[in-house]
Amino acid sequence: MSFTTPPRPFDVTARFPQLAPLARTATRLHPRPGSPTSYDSSVGGPLLWPADEPWPHCEGPHEWDRVTPPLSPEDERQLRRNHAAVESRRHRDPQGPWATPEELAAEKRLTAARPWPEGPIAMLPVAQLYVRDVPLLSPPGASEADLLQVLWCPFDHPVAPTTALFWRTAATVTDVLDAPPEPPAMQFTTYLPEPCLLSPEQVTEYPNPMELSEELQEQLGDWSRWQAAGAALDSSYEVAPDELYLDQFSVSPGWKVGGWTSWGLTDPVPRICSECGTEAVPLLTIASTEWDGGTKSWVPEEEQANPTPTLPGQPPANLTMIVVASGYDLQLHVCPESPDHPHIELIQ
Repeated sequence: MSFTTPPRPFDVTARFPQLAPLARTATRLHPRPGSPTSYDSSVGGPLLWPADEPWPHCEGPHEWDRVTPPLSPEDERQLRRNHAAVESRRHRDPQGPWATPEELAAEKRLTAARPWPEGPIAMLPVAQLYVRDVPLLSPPGASEADLLQVLWCPFDHPVAPTTALFWRTAATVTDVLDAPPEPPAMQFTTYLPEPCLLSPEQVTEYPNPMELSEELQEQLGDWSRWQAAGAALDSSYEVAPDELYLDQFSVSPGWKVGGWTSWGLTDPVPRICSECGTEAVPLLTIASTEWDGGTKSWVPEEEQANPTPTLPGQPPANLTMIVVASGYDLQLHVCPESPDHPHIELIQ
């Protein structure tokens, strides 16, 4: 299904004309649990990976607290299936047994202590994006690639997974790898994406307030300027009008391609290509949640009427089951000059 971001309360550039030339288009991906194939754009789905091309591995180092038993991706998938079955059973019969003896035995077996693995770790698929589905997605430089594949190591390096990007031309992949290797263990099960299909939607964004001029920041902090818009405004923003801009007009939440960079954990920092000195541009935002308490105005209209369920214990709107760095977003920036130049990872 498609998803529709509600229109913004009003045209913010009518009240703050200096924002108009700063508008950027972003593509919200709206990942939702599904059964993608290697020929689909997806989060956590199978990749269109050539059978004769080595699968990427992370050489490490891989460190962990050794307190939580290591789980493989298949261990975690089994636990998720069991938890989903328990939740379904609980809703059907609140008074009956929620878990079967087989599910309880599997939980005990899968969470038992076991040795941690040594050596290189096979990377996990995170996202696959076809240009046909995300027209804004374009490879750096003069490349004619039409497919982006993102993988990561399910261990922190040092506070988030390290990522690998691969651009390729889909038509050249004629023999697809059917069973790619998987890591024998993951540091965090929240680094295993739930397979999701995408419903790309283009929206307009404006910079985070910290990237604006001081003059414009002062204007955004003037409540009387907002009131002049003549729209019904949430009076709770009167004490901090700039938060109204940040929450409802600036950077869209959730998984997206392009747009503006989100800031908050730190002040803006330069994102400069270490290879050529060119300013890197936002490519992909890997989000822990699709929205939060401050960005509810971005909740798709379809979700407001019929919310997508999440598993018990998951944060609200955590539809991919990914949690990065205790709930932040991992934003990937790339050099526009060449796909061979190293990309930049930013936690915010």
